[in-house]
Amino acid sequence: MACARVASAAPLDQKDVEYARPGGKPVLLDLHVPDGAGPFPAAILVHGGGFDGGSKSTNCRPLFEPLANAGFAWFSIDYRMAPEFRFPEANEDMNSAIQWVKANAATYHVDVSRIAIIGESAGGFLVNYAGTHETPATRVAAVVDFYGPVDYGKLALQRRDHPELFNMKSISAHLANGGSTGFFGVEQLDAEGLAKLRAISPIFAVHKGMAPFLCIHGTKDDQVSYDQSPAMCEAMHKVGAGCELITIDGGGHGMSGWREPEMQHWRPEMIAWLRKTLNM
Repeated sequence: MACARVASAAPLDQKDVEYARPGGKPVLLDLHVPDGAGPFPAAILVHGGGFDGGSKSTNCRPLFEPLANAGFAWFSIDYRMAPEFRFPEANEDMNSAIQWVKANAATYHVDVSRIAIIGESAGGFLVNYAGTHETPATRVAAVVDFYGPVDYGKLALQRRDHPELFNMKSISAHLANGGSTGFFGVEQLDAEGLAKLRAISPIFAVHKGMAPFLCIHGTKDDQVSYDQSPAMCEAMHKVGAGCELITIDGGGHGMSGWREPEMQHWRPEMIAWLRKTLNM
């Protein structure tokens, strides 16, 4: 019996694993690897929180169980945030996480040809940016975006011109702490500020040959307007790239708030899309 237990290793769960040390500062992830020899498809999870809040253990928690039950290894990352850091550092951490998972694929029984990056809100922006600015070292097989901005200039103008449609208390709090548009060095929505937002907006970097996207978004989102996601799919379709959209009717900002039974369809639909896209 002892030999049988050794031969069939239990699932592996680890917390606070260092994946990078930029400037001597450890950046950490939590991970789960299924029972068995693999190789397993993998998902790198990127939390939201306005670029100044959130954590690897909280915001993406609704993803842990469905991914594990579907046989995925998952790696939920922290990254450098405001007020101390800005977008270039967070983007570097996103890229470092992808490269770390690839470099440690043998250790964690990961199939490097079946890596997806999944982000929500601010983390959705980071995976959107990674998916539209891929290099050979950071290319992945699939991108799943939960209500992440894709056209930040348009979103910022909507927030300014129609504040009644948004949770401006939350947005203003992030901005005051160096998050939101301040994370990109934008202090005013003048020509210079809008040019900066356009330069970092993933929708303007869409190109043929990029990894397929799945966008998941609630129609009542009061922080990142729903129209961002169909706009991304439309832009990708124009260049021949794959993009699908899952709409949560009546859903607000944050998957943990999608509690109604009729909102739960995103879980099996996301897993089905991943299985199809990753040829599982």
